[in-house]
Amino acid sequence: MQQLTILGATGSIGASTLDVVARHPDRFRVYALSGNSRISELAEQCRRFNPRFAVVADTHAAGQLREQLLGLETEVLWGMDGLCQVSSDKAVDVVMAAIVGAAGLLPTLAAARSGKKVLLANKESLVMGGQLFMDTLRKSGAMLLPIDSEHNAIFQCLPPGYDASEKSGVRKILLTASGGPFRNLPLADLSAVTPDQACAHPNWQMGRKISVDSATMMNKGLELIEACWLFGLSPQDIDVVIHPQSVIHSMVEYVDGSVLAQLGNPDMRTPITHALAWPERIESGVASLDIIATARLDFGVPDLRRFPCLGLAIQAAKEGGSAPVALNAANEVAVDGFLQGELSFIDISRVVADVLESHEVAEPESLEHVQQIDKKAREDALKLVHSMRQ
Repeated sequence: MQQLTILGATGSIGASTLDVVARHPDRFRVYALSGNSRISELAEQCRRFNPRFAVVADTHAAGQLREQLLGLETEVLWGMDGLCQVSSDKAVDVVMAAIVGAAGLLPTLAAARSGKKVLLANKESLVMGGQLFMDTLRKSGAMLLPIDSEHNAIFQCLPPGYDASEKSGVRKILLTASGGPFRNLPLADLSAVTPDQACAHPNWQMGRKISVDSATMMNKGLELIEACWLFGLSPQDIDVVIHPQSVIHSMVEYVDGSVLAQLGNPDMRTPITHALAWPERIESGVASLDIIATARLDFGVPDLRRFPCLGLAIQAAKEGGSAPVALNAANEVAVDGFLQGELSFIDISRVVADVLESHEVAEPESLEHVQQIDKKAREDALKLVHSMRQ
């Protein structure tokens, strides 16, 4: 029986994880759940799975949750200390790191330091603190398994015992992307798109922030940076490929000319189940892929005029050092500005570009240094948002 902490339980990844857990009560026991602002949803999850702990953002939210959990044994914690506690607790075997954005960095690092099996859905942990995170894994002996469908697909296509230092015959990775809801929208119309339109992904059900990132393809840029750390590759070793059907989740090309691809319906329960049970295979609840009904698979090269955020992420990946930290921070602020109606859709990339242009790239020396870089980039981005308000 594996004891499981789910960080970000009320998000799409967290909900899918709980769906899988419910299918295998003999394998998994929920030890802790965390949620940010969706208190009623978290309370319902606690009533169903009866975790030892539930973690929320602050004392006010903690009070609300306690009222809804009267009669249950679940203890309510709050804040970053609470998140780190349930990520590093000795009783925990597995941590699903599914908090969106930079807020997930500290508790994910806490899980890694404690030698847990870390299921990584929080790509920002590697985008912001790649070297720090990988060094922590090596020192603690923690196991890291990727949850993003693309990285999980790559993991499945790599040979057992893949050695990043030797590349094991890998020539390149083909990182697939749907292209989001605006793949074919005339460029002139992008400035008028609304948050609701940007969040209406054609293939995946996701939260609003990551949905906007998919629409700008910043999400794919962050995934490229994450893939470099996960698989010991350079940005030049990774090609982003537009694949509208989201059936092939990514591919690995080998030096002998072979290309291995992982296929499946676009359902996050597949990579979640793969990582939870690895190296075994167990039922996920996902329907079988009907390859005949799928009929065709299309591929194309991303247009960086349409998706300037992808180009900015590739630039930051090549610059390395603190550039990805600044990129991520500026993007989080800009996306929030767009969702709040303060920026147009095309202003997101402008904010990120301006922050990167003024940023002096350095090599992060510590977690505190990463946090300082992140804070400065956010402040710079926020000033730009205020100056560009619609």
